[in-house]
Amino acid sequence: MSDEHSPQPSPSASAPQQPPPPVPRSGPGAPLPPSDRWAEQLHGRLERIESLLVNDPLRQRQEGPWAPAWRRRTQGEARWAVTLVLCVGIVVQWMLPERFTVHPHWLLPVLELALMGALAVANPHRRMERSSTLLRALGLLLAAAVSLANGWSAVLLVRDLVNGSPAVGAVTLLTTGGGVWLTNIIAFSLWYWEWDRGGPAARAMGTHQFPDLLFPQMQQEGIAPADWEPEYPDYLYVAFTNATAFSPTDTMPLSRWAKVLMTIQSVVSLLTLALIVARAVNVLH
Repeated sequence: MSDEHSPQPSPSASAPQQPPPPVPRSGPGAPLPPSDRWAEQLHGRLERIESLLVNDPLRQRQEGPWAPAWRRRTQGEARWAVTLVLCVGIVVQWMLPERFTVHPHWLLPVLELALMGALAVANPHRRMERSSTLLRALGLLLAAAVSLANGWSAVLLVRDLVNGSPAVGAVTLLTTGGGVWLTNIIAFSLWYWEWDRGGPAARAMGTHQFPDLLFPQMQQEGIAPADWEPEYPDYLYVAFTNATAFSPTDTMPLSRWAKVLMTIQSVVSLLTLALIVARAVNVLH
């Protein structure tokens, strides 16, 4: 009887007690939830990518002492090339018939020689690495004088070619047209040379980072020596190719003034050559 009425142990009392779930801790040593761990891993990968970009060898070569020659301070270019070409242009202008020049015939050639002499006196060094307002003004005046003389000759030549003036022979018109076309190349080469990144002295000092004319050697490494930078013969080649192809070939204009200059030169060259060819065909017939 006593056994039947004795209390039975409850299942909960006999089962072993389970420990309570751990309470999340906070602090430096606390485990992070999965979302925070993913964010931390992503942040670490971004920092690694950023460090790779900062330590990129190509970027290091483009900055500081590893920058290409055309972007850093270098020795100025020699003046002999531009002086020689200017002398050729002055001789061509002097040999043109007086009918196609500014009167008096000797005025602009003598002015150009005087400006060249003033530039030599103001900067007697063989290399152009000194910059001043006077030198800059003299250089631009020289380019303007050559352009003015050639522009006036081109206008008079076009007039006689269109009107078919009997006062001047066909041979004289053709040779004059060739001289005007050649001087046109010289004049615009001076403008490109004087304006690209501030002129030769500014290019030597590396004061302008962005070029106005983009040469192929600036676009790809390994196709030119490490010390390459544009000099006057490069700008003369740009003017020649633009006068013959009536458009840029391998050197691209980037600034607006460079595009305007190339457009003007192409128009003048196209007009001159078209009239010369038309006159030559007329003479042959």
